[in-house]
Amino acid sequence: MSFEHPNRNNESMRDVELDIMSRPPEHNTTNLDLDRMNLMLDILGHPEQSFRVIHVTGTNGKGSTARMAEAICRAYGMRTGLYTSPHLEKVNERIAIDGQQLSDDDFIDVWDQTKDLVALVDAKMEEQGKPKMSFFEVLTAMAIWKFADAPVDVAVVEVGMGGLWDATNVLNADAAVIGPVDMDHMQWLGDTVEQIAGEKAGIIKPNCTAIIGRQPHEEAVMPILEEAAERNHATLVRDGYEMTVSDRMAAVGGQVATLTTPNGTYEGVPIAKFGEHQAHNALAALAAAEVVIPVNGPLDGDLVAEALGSVKIPGRIEQIRTSPTIILDGGHNVNAAEALRKAIEESYDFKQLVGVVAMMRDKQVEEYLGVLEPILSSVVVTENSWRERVMPADELEKIAVEVFGRDRVIKEPNLPDAIQTAVNMVDAEDELGVGYGHGVLVCGSFVTAGDARTMLAEHASPTMQQAMAIHQPAVDSDDATDDYEDQPGADTLEDNVSPDDFDVFDVLGLGDAAKNNNVDGSSDQDSSVGSDA
Repeated sequence: MSFEHPNRNNESMRDVELDIMSRPPEHNTTNLDLDRMNLMLDILGHPEQSFRVIHVTGTNGKGSTARMAEAICRAYGMRTGLYTSPHLEKVNERIAIDGQQLSDDDFIDVWDQTKDLVALVDAKMEEQGKPKMSFFEVLTAMAIWKFADAPVDVAVVEVGMGGLWDATNVLNADAAVIGPVDMDHMQWLGDTVEQIAGEKAGIIKPNCTAIIGRQPHEEAVMPILEEAAERNHATLVRDGYEMTVSDRMAAVGGQVATLTTPNGTYEGVPIAKFGEHQAHNALAALAAAEVVIPVNGPLDGDLVAEALGSVKIPGRIEQIRTSPTIILDGGHNVNAAEALRKAIEESYDFKQLVGVVAMMRDKQVEEYLGVLEPILSSVVVTENSWRERVMPADELEKIAVEVFGRDRVIKEPNLPDAIQTAVNMVDAEDELGVGYGHGVLVCGSFVTAGDARTMLAEHASPTMQQAMAIHQPAVDSDDATDDYEDQPGADTLEDNVSPDDFDVFDVLGLGDAAKNNNVDGSSDQDSSVGSDA
């Protein structure tokens, strides 16, 4: 970092973000190679060689697994870098050092240090008739440079999409983690699970440890992953074979489980997330951490428990409100929907759960809705802020009616209206007025989850902040306490707050004028842009 001149040009974060995010997406069949990234690393002097690497891919669960692995390494005193995607609210979220996302000034400073080099790569590619660096390649290069500059001991890096041609695959993993492989991003990765598995197997590098999660299509996928490991002389650690989850039970705020890895057995480990899939994500994260932490034998059980019991994963089955309960989930494919449904069935006892759904038009929308249909009493279809990719509410409504029936589907194109409608429906059925057994699930896309999180968590009204102080959520949001303490005048509110005081327009700070003018709920920045929206 330029300590002498941080953000020396007084650039705004908004301008820098637009500069980067206006570049071509990684969804581009003309840039399926690592030429730009390899050239960039040559120019930078190969900073990626200065730290160890945990590389994580999979159709679902890679973000959660990456965060858990980073937390375990950090608990052991290692300096960590974390690179994840997509972001929910701000692009800074993608790059973190020691568990803290980059500040605006720090992010801008990294961009200032690398943008001239990005221009050099762009010019070289233009000479060769090739595309310039995509926004994801630029962000990946920035992360690698920042990790070396920090410097970190280990970088935990989430693949953007696939693996073989992903920008992150210029890294040589010490631990290559491959979670469940299922159907998603078929237009880029292939039409079969075998083709998709071949792409994801690309992160297995010579002499690494290949950590393979549970596979929903084991007979088709495992031979491909095992062959890649054998070809690269990688040590193979498979969920259900060399590592296992056992004695799992639900607990307040998540679950506890016994995790067994090649290095040892860890009994009664608390995992601060709901769902069986998160226990298996924790298992993979623990096995990966064992590879890079310089300790012989099993890790300290107390440190592992401390790390996994404190991990917060925004937008993944995240409860951010009570009275009524509001849950956010960014999963967008069938496998994610199945995990979400199982987690809710196991961890909640809803008499009424209203879904608020906005999805991208390139997803398996009917199949996704079909998985959730048994747990949703009704669904409000809407749109998120990514107008170029989101499925119009009219189209989503037609599909939802086929799945749920006409009587269970409501259309509200604006997300704030949709959330308010869902809350009103829940309040109307809540005779006790305490929210128990009644909830709202906002889901279908990380963009949807990010938009809703911005509305409900970051701009909460004083009334809702006071309500949060009275009705603590089962799973605390990352910033609920700080938001309440920082809210001007929050401690002067009356104590008799009713759940009926919830108003999404108040949460947004828009007031009655917004209701009357039918305000669009999209944010002024293109949040959550990334491959896994």
